[in-house]
Amino acid sequence: MENTLSIQETIEKALEEIRPFLNSDGGDITLVEVSDDMTVKVKLHGNCKECSMKLMTMRAGILETLRKSLPNVKDVVEV
Repeated sequence: MENTLSIQETIEKALEEIRPFLNSDGGDITLVEVSDDMTVKVKLHGNCKECSMKLMTMRAGILETLRKSLPNVKDVVEV
């Protein structure tokens, strides 16, 4: 398994891909933690915190973007 630093760096790069879309709606995202089972914990900011489309964004946008770079990502959850 890759070391934690390279996994986090890979996730940060993937989040940079989706960040412009979140920013355009007045939101943002921060990586909080990657658990041992490859669950990615993130914090949503700005309009993303209260958006009615948040669940779809988490699944279809963020999770799929992460899995393009790291197929073994299990899930993405907001903390």
